Amino acid sequence: MTDSADDADDEGLTYAETGVDIEASEDATAALLEAFGSGLRTEYAGMIDIGDRYLALATDGVGTKLLVAEAVEDFSTIGIDCIAMNVNDLVAAGVEPVAFVDYLAIDEPDEDLTNGIGEGLAVGLEQADLTMLGGETAVMPEVVKGFDLAGTCAGLAAKDEIFAGEAAAGDALVGFPSNGIHSNGLTLAREAVTRDHEYTDAFPLDPEKTIGEELLRPTRIYTDLLEPMRECGVRAAAHVTGGGWTNLLRMGEFEYVVDDPLPAQPIFEFVQDEGNVSDGEMHRTFNMGTGFVVAVPEDRAADLVAETDGRVIGHVGDGDGVEIRGCSLS
Repeated sequence: MTDSADDADDEGLTYAETGVDIEASEDATAALLEAFGSGLRTEYAGMIDIGDRYLALATDGVGTKLLVAEAVEDFSTIGIDCIAMNVNDLVAAGVEPVAFVDYLAIDEPDEDLTNGIGEGLAVGLEQADLTMLGGETAVMPEVVKGFDLAGTCAGLAAKDEIFAGEAAAGDALVGFPSNGIHSNGLTLAREAVTRDHEYTDAFPLDPEKTIGEELLRPTRIYTDLLEPMRECGVRAAAHVTGGGWTNLLRMGEFEYVVDDPLPAQPIFEFVQDEGNVSDGEMHRTFNMGTGFVVAVPEDRAADLVAETDGRVIGHVGDGDGVEIRGCSLS
């Protein structure tokens, strides 16, 4: 990592310069939501009261990670990503995922593509203990160039099981490792690594893998954390996806001090070096080794760590913003 969030020269890549402006995207989403009402809306899932429980829905896709899969003709893992991006949002709300439907849009039928995606979906369903209720494959050559994959996940939670969604000053922050880049920030990562390399080149920091294989490591599924999080009184959770570490701000207006972060996998160092990306931009874009973070009462943090592969990485304080690795994010 570089020493400062501001030391990239004029050629340093940013997410916005590669075509993804996070602030503009958030403004557009807010404008969409203003157009209609809804039931209970959390930071990660929409919920509707069905009596003694909430029915929750989350929907998401795989993003431009699909372009890496297409370039190396390996579609076997992106189905896992599609499952993970949806179920992890439900888990962040304290909801048990129960059922899934997928949507595949393609420009022309391709058995290798659809079979590979199906293999990944099957693995993801097993990992998340989900039932596939159906889906849709649409052939639309005039609308789609290549293909796009998305899905919707339904979940259920008793009314006393969902997380409050608000941290408290003094809470401990427990972080859980990611598998790598997951399914966000690939527009920046792709631009960085292909400046001087091909996806089929050996990954310099682990020559037994290719660059493409490192980028395609599937998103980790965090459904196994749900029970221990509930038992340990987790107040709020953050799925570290689009927006990187600024996702912690979705747990409330506090200062999130991450003074003992989990290590970032080598792929992040490679992306940063190849794109001359600043520390701040890396942490605003990527998970940097941590895919899920929770705020839990300090006296319960050790219990949660003992039951999971998590680690106390910091604490919640009065103030605002996220402090991590010398970067101040807001």
